[in-house]
Amino acid sequence: MKQKLSIILLLLLGCCTVWAQRTDRNYMRRGNRFYQDSTYVKAEVEYRKALELNPQSTDAMYNLGNSLMMQEKGKEAMEMFESASKIEKDKMKLAQIYHNVGVMLQASKQYAQCIEAYKESLRNNPKDDETRYNLALAQKLLKDQQQQQQNQNQDQEQQKQDQQQDKKDQNKDQQDQQQQQQQPQQNKNEMSKENAEQLLNAVMQDEKNVQEKVKKQVQIRGKKLEKDW
Repeated sequence: MKQKLSIILLLLLGCCTVWAQRTDRNYMRRGNRFYQDSTYVKAEVEYRKALELNPQSTDAMYNLGNSLMMQEKGKEAMEMFESASKIEKDKMKLAQIYHNVGVMLQASKQYAQCIEAYKESLRNNPKDDETRYNLALAQKLLKDQQQQQQNQNQDQEQQKQDQQQDKKDQNKDQQDQQQQQQQPQQNKNEMSKENAEQLLNAVMQDEKNVQEKVKKQVQIRGKKLEKDW
């Protein structure tokens, strides 16, 4: 009797396992249908249900990551892809995971990181021409980005130098202005001194003229007049 009971329990456990697997697959199929219909929110719900029943399902992680990516939930999608990449052993599936990681990184202009993701994808599937094309494009975009950054740095440096030169020019202009303001005062002082000298010379000349005139008159008065007969 005990032996029969054990057999029955084993059979029940086996049936539960098969039922769980079927349910997991059912959720995946429903999620795939929603995904194909571009109903990504409903697809996400089904993939999460599948993942709850089978937490180690890399297919559920990958598909859930795709549905999240289509909803522009980049951070959550990246977490799903990273989790799947740590568990997945199949090279073709790994190539797809890293390819999508590269696409997300490229969309956010993280070209250096996305290049590494594409390279990892090609290591697992060297025949993937789409990934190879994306890799070449990302490398070009990275080069352009670096060139643009270099140009911006040069522009900023030139702008900094121009600002320093402008500051020097302003200081020089201020110094010139101060000198020009001081110059009239000096000229005024010099003109005042010159005027004083001219005035003094004029006074002295006037005095000389007066003295000569007085002296002449004295000579005339002191001269003896003679009769003109």
